Amino acid sequence: MEHFRNELYRSCEILSVLGRIYLAPEGINAQISVPSKNLDSFKELLNQISFLRNIRLNIAIQDDGKSFFKLKITVRKKIVADGINDPDFDVTQCGQHVDALGFNKLADDPNTIIVDMRNHYESEVGRFKNAVCPDADTFREELQIVEDLLKGNEGKNLLMYCTGGIRCEKASAWMKYQGFKNVFQLEGGIIHYARQVRENGLENKFIGKNFVFDERLGERITEDIISVCHQCGNACDEHTNCLNDGCHLLFIQCKECKKQYHGCCSKECSDILQLPEEKQKEIRKGINNGRMVFKKSRGASIKFRKKEQA
Repeated sequence: MEHFRNELYRSCEILSVLGRIYLAPEGINAQISVPSKNLDSFKELLNQISFLRNIRLNIAIQDDGKSFFKLKITVRKKIVADGINDPDFDVTQCGQHVDALGFNKLADDPNTIIVDMRNHYESEVGRFKNAVCPDADTFREELQIVEDLLKGNEGKNLLMYCTGGIRCEKASAWMKYQGFKNVFQLEGGIIHYARQVRENGLENKFIGKNFVFDERLGERITEDIISVCHQCGNACDEHTNCLNDGCHLLFIQCKECKKQYHGCCSKECSDILQLPEEKQKEIRKGINNGRMVFKKSRGASIKFRKKEQA
């Protein structure tokens, strides 16, 4: 695995690939940006790897040139942390994949339950109409929440979706393992769905913005704004990170509040940001551990959370 990681890194570096790639015995998950002039060469690279040959690539629907700024390839035990330790669970026994047209047909069926397998801060800014959106911080939490919420509905159509399809591979297999008979998952996730409905003139059942895990923090799917600024409550769906290095809270902030709070989540963080750098370091000493201080829309400074679900 380490050897493959090193070889892949060298090949991607030559092609100026940036982003995050996770390798694990159960598969590969990559969120990357590739210069347009190198895209064909990148596809050739993938086709030289037997288990990646002709793999589907989810192409972003918006590109403002700031997706990633470096390349990182990490070897993990699992692609997505799930908390599952059951030796009898087979992750390859996933649900039936459906395209955008198939998703829409199932969504119109009254016997279908649509489930968002993303975290709360993702579904807050965009989701499919009538979807169940668990209030979860992590995928590990969400699996248990969904299992508990849907008990007694094992005979219904269970239609699952996520950003790019990765989390649903595992979630759909887990729900089948829990006894759900008719489990479906959106092929390629929201990213692929948005492209399909545009190219084929289909009804778009997704509203709002699709949260993405890169510097953009979102791709707009429709003009609907279904969330609010966490500081003033006005309509807004622009995620940002608090500029105080001792906080890094991920939250939704409008332009007016961004100006008022200097890009911070609270007056306290804004006041810290105005201090000399040495003083800031002194204040955050012992707590500034990179992503360990990174919180996602759960900070005490969050006054407004979200609108009623559409």
